[in-house]
Amino acid sequence: MKEKSELQSLIDQIKSADSPVGMDAVYVHALILDKLEQIEKRLDTLEKTTSGNDT
Repeated sequence: MKEKSELQSLIDQIKSADSPVGMDAVYVHALILDKLEQIEKRLDTLEKTTSGNDT
């Protein structure tokens, strides 16, 4: 799992001074988005390696 400092740029993009939730909620959302990006990349790789094996 990435440290908060590694996700700071993403946190800065999604945080809002008007939000009633604290910074921890933003951190959790950043972690979720980061993990989804990792999953998407893995799926892309799997799809590319298996696309020729459909026969």
